Amino acid sequence: MKLIAIPYFVYVLLSLKDRRLYTGFTTDLDRRMKEHNEGTTKSTKNRRPFVLLYYEVYRTEQEAKKREKFLKGGNGRAALKQQLNLTLKNFAYKNL
Repeated sequence: MKLIAIPYFVYVLLSLKDRRLYTGFTTDLDRRMKEHNEGTTKSTKNRRPFVLLYYEVYRTEQEAKKREKFLKGGNGRAALKQQLNLTLKNFAYKNL
């Protein structure tokens, strides 16, 4: 018997309006991107449009939430900026 796990995505978006990052998690990355860019997400509706810079896939919700929390914190945010340094420069990211 084959077990099928629902994937959980942790993602990082860049607002092309204010050049700031947004980190979140979802089970449907395409749907979530659409929601962010259509303005149906309350926390990001005034920061549209967005581009997807980065994502990771996890097998459990707990792992995804833990990773999202880390990337939103100081050490995680710094590590992410270092990892995406060239990409962020190409998009004229504000806080390098």
